Amino acid sequence: MSKEVVVTRKGQTTIPVQLRQKYKIHEGTRLEVVETEEGILFRPQKSTIDLAGSGAKYATPEEMKKRLDRLREEDV
Repeated sequence: MSKEVVVTRKGQTTIPVQLRQKYKIHEGTRLEVVETEEGILFRPQKSTIDLAGSGAKYATPEEMKKRLDRLREEDV
């Protein structure tokens, strides 16, 4: 799929609706920007919900709650 978009003077652009729907990009979604040999890649970052349970073997529930609370503070 190839689409043309315009960059504003502030460096902003709009991601076409078909791609936002396909990749579940909504208002507030954080995107990782990666420079590749072919150009720029925008990749949705995992949210705290996506990471739920992923650290069970690395920390106790109390430690994980503290880490999640810190992440939630950063998301505000």
